[in-house]
Amino acid sequence: MLRRSQLSLPTGFQLLPAIDLRGGQVVRLAEGDFSRETIYGNDPAQVARSFVEAGACWIHVVDLDGARDGARRQSEAVLSIVGAAGEGIACEVAGGLRDDDAVAAVLDAGAARAVVGTAALRDPDFVERIVVRFGATRIAIALDVRDGVAVGQGWVPGTAGVPVGEALTTLADRGANTFIVTAIERDGLLSGPNLDLLERMVSLGRGDIVASAGVSSLDDVVAVWRIGCAGAVIGRALYEGKLDLADAVRRTSA
Repeated sequence: MLRRSQLSLPTGFQLLPAIDLRGGQVVRLAEGDFSRETIYGNDPAQVARSFVEAGACWIHVVDLDGARDGARRQSEAVLSIVGAAGEGIACEVAGGLRDDDAVAAVLDAGAARAVVGTAALRDPDFVERIVVRFGATRIAIALDVRDGVAVGQGWVPGTAGVPVGEALTTLADRGANTFIVTAIERDGLLSGPNLDLLERMVSLGRGDIVASAGVSSLDDVVAVWRIGCAGAVIGRALYEGKLDLADAVRRTSA
């Protein structure tokens, strides 16, 4: 069977509506804090279909239970999203991907791209191995940033990390080319993206930068597009009607 990860990926600016999963439900966290959760639905597959109907070519899926526990927990829900999205729609999956087998499993399940974060910061050799095995286009690095530092387990205050520019450069040297940069202090708060942070990462010229956290309007989408980001992850703004996905797709496809 031809797995989704072997298919051609959509080109152009990547608008990635987010489906964050916890206990099989679609949720959003504020600043990555598990105690500040808002539930938006209990049918992840239907949410995926609604995004596809609005014109999405990508969907960003996060297994929050897996991210916290260090092992995949929402495999069934992830499969339902990939199936509902259908052929031609690229799903990237994050959360609990801490070893080679976990990455292989989500790609075999139909994900177009696997997103690794905590394990990438702890072990750059891991990134090099999976890039060689699966190809750079199938791997993305999640850089969760607090006070200029990329941290693993970004929802835990005080977690040790490394300066984000150093982290990006180190992992780019290991072959990574796509970096999802999340300003933790803006995540889930509809406060606008951290354009200074994103522009600094873009200026390094070491890969594609996907903006995450704070994108709350069409103006925000256009702003990250114009500074050179390769894409934007959008979450709460869609669920609360602050941003129309179809409008954003039309604007960034012009």
